[in-house]
Amino acid sequence: MPATAEPSADDACADRPTALSPQEARREDAYWQRACWQERYFEDEFDYEDYAPAYCVGYAGCAQYGGEFRDAERCLRANWERIKGDSRLSLEQALPAIRAGWQRLERLRRRRVQPAVNDARFAHPRGHARGFGRTAPAAAAAQ
Repeated sequence: MPATAEPSADDACADRPTALSPQEARREDAYWQRACWQERYFEDEFDYEDYAPAYCVGYAGCAQYGGEFRDAERCLRANWERIKGDSRLSLEQALPAIRAGWQRLERLRRRRVQPAVNDARFAHPRGHARGFGRTAPAAAAAQ
């Protein structure tokens, strides 16, 4: 029986299916074009084109790997080296932008799956919204 090669570190980071929609990618790119200069780590000697691949690695990595940033960081570092193109940022300069791209998409997706506080499907059986002590809309209308 032939021996099988152990997967390399690069194999573990490559060719995983992505769940980033084209609309999400366009939205993120547009957001970062407007917002990047306000970030603490932004350096005046660089421009958006230098930071854009880092943001892309971050938000695409969040969609692709999910979970915790630190668990995917090795893969994200490898992705940066692969796609940085003409960016003048070093890996260490790019990491804050990669993290920012990851965290923004993570927040947006988390917000999308959390129910609204006044969603009647999540109302307390006695008519109070869970944890907030307020009357749920359906219960308030019945009173």
